[in-house]
Amino acid sequence: LKFIFGPSAVPALDLVDQRSVTRVRSPSGRTLYQVLGSSGKLYTCYSSCHFCTCPAFGFSVLQKNESLLCKHILAVYLSQAMGACQELAVSEEQLTNILLAEEEDEG
Repeated sequence: LKFIFGPSAVPALDLVDQRSVTRVRSPSGRTLYQVLGSSGKLYTCYSSCHFCTCPAFGFSVLQKNESLLCKHILAVYLSQAMGACQELAVSEEQLTNILLAEEEDEG
């Protein structure tokens, strides 16, 4: 993993070991992932479009093009493969509030 994903591999495995990945699912089937980062901040990840709200994703992946993904996205993919995601069922309104909160944090 480290050969392919570089410095993100070990921290991502730590996040999986700590069960920091939660799959958030609404009744309509919309899904997103929340990852509790090592800093204690909660990041939202979208595996369907390969995106994370963390600063490292914006800088290393989108701006610098130095990496394929951040440790949070890799932790999501590893948790999916290992069946190690926490599960959280929310209402459509709760999911909308999560998405709106992310938008407010960015803007």
